[in-house]
Amino acid sequence: MTSSIPAPITRTADGAALHAVLLDMDGTLVDTEEFWWDAEVEVFAELGHELEDTWRHIVVGGPMSRSAGFLIEATGAGIPLGELTVLLNAKFSERLDHGVPLMPGTRRLLTELAAHQVPTALVSATHRTVMDRMLRTLGPENFAFTVAGDELERTKPHPDPYLLAAARLGAEPGRCAVLEDTSTGVASAEAAGCHVVAIPSVAPIAPGRHRTVVESLEKVDLAFLTAVVAHHGRTSGSTPPRNETH
Repeated sequence: MTSSIPAPITRTADGAALHAVLLDMDGTLVDTEEFWWDAEVEVFAELGHELEDTWRHIVVGGPMSRSAGFLIEATGAGIPLGELTVLLNAKFSERLDHGVPLMPGTRRLLTELAAHQVPTALVSATHRTVMDRMLRTLGPENFAFTVAGDELERTKPHPDPYLLAAARLGAEPGRCAVLEDTSTGVASAEAAGCHVVAIPSVAPIAPGRHRTVVESLEKVDLAFLTAVVAHHGRTSGSTPPRNETH
């Protein structure tokens, strides 16, 4: 985990400031939501249970304990939560051996944020061992701080991960732009008081008061994130930033 905090912040023309960018990992920066579901399906098949496809929307984006707990209850599988967590992480990690696919636009955005010295944090519900493997592809140097789902007593959808990340970056939550792909992550960021750019992966996400929805990370750049924070920092009568979908 890194913790060096870059000093400069990016200011908009009207004086509002983007203090930091906080990024989710699975489904937002890396195209791995399918990996997780495939791992869950395989593990439960080996336990003699078939998962219903409709459950994907329930388990996506949440902490491992919540997802695994739901699947145990839904299937009636006789396996302790801790043991199931180990099996799921192992199956998922096997898939990472074949490479971690980045979402379109990830490399460009991380490069731009680094070039402008915008403080960034990686905020995930994924366990640290898995996150560190993905960081080999994402580049740990691209994040001033990283927090994993097994490092906090409460992770997403609670606000704790984003509150911690903002505090470690010396940023006001209300001046942070968060990138998320699930309703669970969006709930976490908004509960922390951050402004969210949602890029839905598995399930749709509706626009909201402090939320802008875009169809792809390729539509997101530093100017757009700065405009999002500036827009939501003004009165509700202001013009929304470009790329917002309704």
